[in-house]
Order: sequence, then C-alpha cells, then structure tokens
Amino acid sequence: MKIHWLGHSAFRLETKNAVILIDPFLSHNPSFSHQDRKAAVAGASHILLTHGHMDHVGDAITLANELDAEVVANADLAAWIGKKGVKKTNPGNTGGTIHTGGFSVTFVNALHSSAHVTEDGVSHALGNANGLVLHFDDEPTLLHMGDTDIFGDMALINELHQPDIGLVPVGDRFTMGGAVAALACQRYFSFDTVIPCHYGTFGLLEPNADKFVSAMEGTKTRMEVPAPGGIVTI
Repeated sequence: MKIHWLGHSAFRLETKNAVILIDPFLSHNPSFSHQDRKAAVAGASHILLTHGHMDHVGDAITLANELDAEVVANADLAAWIGKKGVKKTNPGNTGGTIHTGGFSVTFVNALHSSAHVTEDGVSHALGNANGLVLHFDDEPTLLHMGDTDIFGDMALINELHQPDIGLVPVGDRFTMGGAVAALACQRYFSFDTVIPCHYGTFGLLEPNADKFVSAMEGTKTRMEVPAPGGIVTI
C-alpha cells in the first residue's frame, strides 16, 4: 500500500485492487498548489468523503465525473452530490459498511459538524461527520479519523476494527490538537503507523505536527510525517 498525503486531509491510497482518493481538497488547497494534479488523481476508482465541509468535499464532484469514479459518503452528502450531477454514488451512514469489491468502508463516529456553504451563501445540512475504516483482503486496515475530537468510544472502534494505520487530525481549533491526538492514539488505539494531517494549511491551524510528534515519542507506533505530496509505503 502506498499512501500519498496531498495536503490537509486529502490522501491518495494505492492498493492492490483500487486507487482511492479520500477528501480530495485540491484546487483551493495551498498545501497542494505545487503538486502534479494529473498524477495525484490518475486511475482513481473511488472517492471517499468523511463529511461535507468544503475543505474535504473539495474537488470530489469534478473528479467523480472526470474519472468516472464512485463516491462513497454518508447518505445526505451522497444525495446532495448526486443532485450535482455525479452518476456513481454509494451512500452509507454511521455504523454501516459498504463492500466495493476490492475493499470495504465502514462509517464510524467523529465529533464534528458537516454543513456545506455553497458560493451563493446557502448552507446545506449534509449529515453527520464520520471517520472511515477501510478493510482490505490482504493489506493493512486503515482508519481516516476525519475531523474529530477525542472521545471514549474510540476504544470501541479499535475493538471492532483493529486499524493498523491511523490518519490523524492534529491541527487544533477545528479538530484535536497534537497532544490530545497523541493521547487518543495511545489510549484508544494500537496503530502500527500513524500519519498526522489537517495542519499547516491555513493560518488558523497549527503550522506543523511537532506537538503531536513530541507527544508520541517513546511509543512503539511508527511515526510518518511526510511533506505534502510525500509518499508512505506500508
């Protein structure tokens, strides 16, 4: 498995059976501005969305039509995207699992909001925010936490799914900060590898992942902190 961090919470996963984009916020993402868009999206078969905020939905509508990719999202968000002209949507909701053929996606809790404000100023309620657990037949299980705070039922997510890889928001203000994110990883999960995200994109966020890295020192978890555009191979 190759994990490309595209900046913010956007990732490209290259697996044996699929190429997956998660929260593809590219066009207005300053962390993505110097990357190769064509290479970042090439061959993507699925687009997964954790919630409806603009910095996560990003280019999903354009890319779904451009790539003929399937969009997996909560039911409200998937319906809204369908009305925007996306032909392939695959809706789910918290606690549910979608089997796509090459992998499965389970919607788990995240503590966050999910409304989307369009350019005309209209706010659309687009369901609940989620984390996404990806299970593969013979590759590591991955959890993209989405945007979230720490919460005790993270322990249940770990018990049910035992994710090996965690994509963890650490930027503070809108999600956990670094110290709390590290506490979540150490108290509730048994990740082999963690990759921090949702930092450094805008001035309101923590500029780097240093607080998270520092708070994770001394653990057995493999820390990977790629630059935007960097690749982690598992």
